[in-house]
Amino acid sequence: MSSLLTTPIHLGPGARALVQPDFTGVDWYEGYGERHDADGIEGRLVMMYRFTESWNSWEMHPSGDEVVVCVAGEMTLHQEFADGSTATATIGAGDYAINPPGCWHTADVAGEATALFITAGLGTEHRPR
Repeated sequence: MSSLLTTPIHLGPGARALVQPDFTGVDWYEGYGERHDADGIEGRLVMMYRFTESWNSWEMHPSGDEVVVCVAGEMTLHQEFADGSTATATIGAGDYAINPPGCWHTADVAGEATALFITAGLGTEHRPR
């Protein structure tokens, strides 16, 4: 058994579920891309993260939807859609939000929150908050 808090999973074509190396921080994503970018838009990263503070950046996934499931605590998700519109939603345990392709998003966390992410990560971009 492994924990998604430390050991993500890659869902690939052919209904494959591949255990990934333990998550070590932002640099980890480079290796993930090298391992799985060839799966194209069909690949999905599944991971869980425990937040103790608000995000310090925005991110955007151009190749597909990202599902964000809050599993503990509460987080306020801020979205900037490709058409220029914006939305803010507060999600708590059991709630989810979807970040569509091209949607820049960030989150505020008061206290602590844990979220499960299912991400189409190919081509992900980041920008400062």
